[in-house]
Amino acid sequence: MTSEFAVAVHGIVYLNQRKVTISSEELASNVCTNPARVRKVMAKLKKAGIITTKEGLEGGYHFAKDSSEVNLKSICDALDVTFVSSSWKSGNVDTPCMIASGMSGVMDEIYGDLNELCRRRMEEITIKDIQDKLIKNRPGSME
Repeated sequence: MTSEFAVAVHGIVYLNQRKVTISSEELASNVCTNPARVRKVMAKLKKAGIITTKEGLEGGYHFAKDSSEVNLKSICDALDVTFVSSSWKSGNVDTPCMIASGMSGVMDEIYGDLNELCRRRMEEITIKDIQDKLIKNRPGSME
């Protein structure tokens, strides 16, 4: 998984909290990254219909959906997130050893299963859930 996911979730929660159109500069400041990175991530979220944009001097990003209806899986889908992967594979499919020739396939299957489990879990968590957790864990909270 890349940090794009964290930028996206942070940005959406911030937009949801503020309920106004926010510039990439303000979002970047809150996320603690640069505006170009925010624009790259937000473009993917806009394409997926998760956020809207406004052009011009007062332009920026807006989250106009119900926070209880947007789950983290939809963000993962927009960003094409892979949770578990490996660029290196052990063994060699061309060797006669069943372990060396078969291990990469078995590991790929395990990675696929783990990705599916993560996606199902992300489907259960909404933007509202994250917002509620932040409020509950806020210093000075009564809960």
